[in-house]
Amino acid sequence: MKAVRFHEVGGPEVLRYEDAEQPVAGEGQVLIRVAGSAFNPADAGIRGGTLPFLVVLPHVPGYDVSGTIEALGDGVTDFQVGDPVVAFLPMGDNGSAAEYVVAPADVLAKAPSSIDLADAAALPSVALTAWQALFDLAGLEAGQRVLIAGAGGAVGGYAVQLAKHAGAYVIATASPRSRNDVSSAGADEVIDHASTAVLDAVAEQVDVLLNLAPISPEEFEALVPLVRDGGIVVATTAWMATPGDEKRGVRTASVFVEAKVDELNQLVALVDSGELVVNVAQRVPLSELPAIHAKAAAGELRGKIVAVPAG
Repeated sequence: MKAVRFHEVGGPEVLRYEDAEQPVAGEGQVLIRVAGSAFNPADAGIRGGTLPFLVVLPHVPGYDVSGTIEALGDGVTDFQVGDPVVAFLPMGDNGSAAEYVVAPADVLAKAPSSIDLADAAALPSVALTAWQALFDLAGLEAGQRVLIAGAGGAVGGYAVQLAKHAGAYVIATASPRSRNDVSSAGADEVIDHASTAVLDAVAEQVDVLLNLAPISPEEFEALVPLVRDGGIVVATTAWMATPGDEKRGVRTASVFVEAKVDELNQLVALVDSGELVVNVAQRVPLSELPAIHAKAAAGELRGKIVAVPAG
């Protein structure tokens, strides 16, 4: 089979589009014929050796996948050959940037039927991150107010949609280029953080502050007064501490996304009911994935990219 692999950690130049041995499903696993492999920023961190995931070299990147089950390993009874599926794969295992990938059956969900199967690869890890931040950690409820900082990215787009669907009042910060996308996702207020001070723009305190933006610790700390007493600050920015306010009972939580299939099934149901939109900026041939890594490294990538194997 064809796959994108790296034989040593480093920059985008270490990626090769090459022949690789097709994997075989073991006990409790399935073999997936890949329809789509989504690029995520963490793929670059794993490739560069800056994220704490031990991988065996050569390594196939890509932990979001959509595709069709090609074969079942021993003990798999919940799926059949030919089933269309999506999954958030274990991040240290060989991934989806290939024609075939092996996945544990217990991370699989039936793919949405209302969108193209390749595009469904843009759903799993980013939508799960948004869900777990808002509901598992923040306990967001209808009628509450949430401020989503850095809502213009893939996680932010799902977070805005999910918070709005839950009945929350959504305030989002975004750059001028993503303002329209964030507004279309359902935000009640969109703050252009490039031209407006967020502290001045938020008129009433919020119950939840979700930070997705690569801001400085000082900038993050400055946003905490916008959270009401007893509220919560949640962040995906694992490279710095999440600030709170113990005196006011403002709690903190950090997101470390998990492959929770019950939640992924709920997300799929929302897609198929038309209540959650999966946005894909571009599909590219799998052979062009190294160039996507290079564009990301140069800061030239915008929107969700899905790599599609030939044929």
